[in-house]
Amino acid sequence: MEFIMLSSLSKLTPEQLEEIRSLEQKLGKTLLSFSSYDVVSDDISEADLATLKALEEKLGTMLVAVRGLQRG
Repeated sequence: MEFIMLSSLSKLTPEQLEEIRSLEQKLGKTLLSFSSYDVVSDDISEADLATLKALEEKLGTMLVAVRGLQRG
């Protein structure tokens, strides 16, 4: 069992997005919002790992098998 912290783009409300857009205009910069998640990696079989890797390649992204998800 391994504890890891993952980050992803935040899911924001329209109001939060507006605040960020306002700051972007003020700063003249593009901003990205990330959220962190504390997770425990999960074991998967070799066959499942091959399936996961194939989907990663198809989608051009990274997938991680986890046991639970808690916002950090």
